[in-house]
Amino acid sequence: MKGGGKVEQYFIILFRTVLLYLLILLIFRLMGKREIGELSILDLVVYIMIAEMASMAIENTKDPLVDTLLPISILVIIQITLAILSLKSKKFRDIVDGKPTIIINNGKIDEKAMRSQRYNFDDLLLQLREKDVGNIADVKYAILEPSGTLSIFQKSQGNKDGQEDNGSLALPLIVDGEIQEDNLDMIDKSRVWLLQELKKNGYEETKDISFCSFQNGEFYIDMKDR
Repeated sequence: MKGGGKVEQYFIILFRTVLLYLLILLIFRLMGKREIGELSILDLVVYIMIAEMASMAIENTKDPLVDTLLPISILVIIQITLAILSLKSKKFRDIVDGKPTIIINNGKIDEKAMRSQRYNFDDLLLQLREKDVGNIADVKYAILEPSGTLSIFQKSQGNKDGQEDNGSLALPLIVDGEIQEDNLDMIDKSRVWLLQELKKNGYEETKDISFCSFQNGEFYIDMKDR
């Protein structure tokens, strides 16, 4: 009987492992495709909680499987609901996922931005080296993404040789119909200026604009799908 009981327990563990594996695979597909380095803090917390619940369900074979499936289902519903809200609201997305922070702006290190992110020079130099950049002087823009990765835009060769480099960072001025005041401040422009320029180009309502950026005196504008 003891041997039979052991075999039965092994089959239960096998069944639960396969079932939960397939379930988690389905859940992660429902949550959308993201690389590990692009996961938000919220994504990471949910994934860890689901993995922990699944692990406990496999180990504790005497507990009903529904005790695990119910909280996992609740987490999935919460996550999908928050994802939908994030798609609809830029403000909500900034709260949940955070906003990118410009660490190096036009060749100048922004120590205040670094302090606000609790990001030090060792972190900066490490991530520059990971991008094969050995000298901060070669960097025109460095942006700390919400995921913690560092996006780097290097100076042109002409600029390194002392010639003028007129390239600028394409900052989003409108996202999901909402004007990005912080980015306007960074390019020393006002809301009134933006509305006037949009009007000149035939765009009356900012709420109809999906995305608008400005670089080197030119706008890129994409309208919302009807």
